[in-house]
Amino acid sequence: MSYQIKQVPDCCNVLGEGPHWDIETQNLYLVDVFGKKLLRFDYAQQKVYRCEIENESAPPTFIIPIEGAPDKFVVALKNRVVVISWDGTSKTCKVDKDILVVEQEDKYKNNNLNDGKCDPKGRLFTGSMNSDFLNFRTGNLYRLDGNGHKLLMPNIGLSNGLVWNEVTKKFYYVDSMDFTVREFDYDIETGDIKNPKIIYEQPQKEGSICLPDGVTIDSEGFLYVAFFKGSNVLKIDPKNCKVLLEIKLPCQQVTSLAFGGPNLDILYITTGALENQPAPAGQTFKVTGLGAKGLPMKKFKLK
Repeated sequence: MSYQIKQVPDCCNVLGEGPHWDIETQNLYLVDVFGKKLLRFDYAQQKVYRCEIENESAPPTFIIPIEGAPDKFVVALKNRVVVISWDGTSKTCKVDKDILVVEQEDKYKNNNLNDGKCDPKGRLFTGSMNSDFLNFRTGNLYRLDGNGHKLLMPNIGLSNGLVWNEVTKKFYYVDSMDFTVREFDYDIETGDIKNPKIIYEQPQKEGSICLPDGVTIDSEGFLYVAFFKGSNVLKIDPKNCKVLLEIKLPCQQVTSLAFGGPNLDILYITTGALENQPAPAGQTFKVTGLGAKGLPMKKFKLK
């Protein structure tokens, strides 16, 4: 397969993460975690806008639009999920309110929420991680909806990618410290998950570490998994656990990905530039020519 990789203009970050394609506005939202910025890539203008959250020291780890509320978003800050207002062009914004605060006990003092995404019903799934994830599994996976939040899974090392297949009623989840992608049975009505099964495990080489990170899905049910320190994205068939395609990136720290563009056939990929990685580390890339289309990403339903 002949695919093409290009850089999104002016979209380099310290640690790009959490891309969310808004099909209604044709915008790609993402965060620069350690740059402490929210970003909007305007597809029509081919221009990137950046924003800082006023009076907040915690780095943002995801941004998701709120359904039916233009210029309103949910953002994760440390152990909080907050609502912000941002017009998409201003260089600063403010927190409107907190809608979730978790892990306030002392044992969680080094925890922070990491990746987050909304399921087909607009419920927010987000998980946490310990900053010393190599030694402590104090992370948890939560679900947030209009009835409050629920703990779905404890003892997580580094909570990362999440995605759903509504047709097959499956949920896919990455705990990077397990080096695996797991498939769960998923109850669409309740949002509950059960019966985990490993569908991919990343082999590790002595003296190096390669972590599965973000994940997305196409309209045929194939998964696309980003690999931090792996310089690649793998296309995986969850039915038979086979790798169908490797997309090679010109930098090591591949973090997350989302299908976007007018036809949902552009795969946007975020990367990091930690540990003095050379250029083009930290760039956001777009991959075309994959012969695949994504699914519309869900916004958060705030009640």
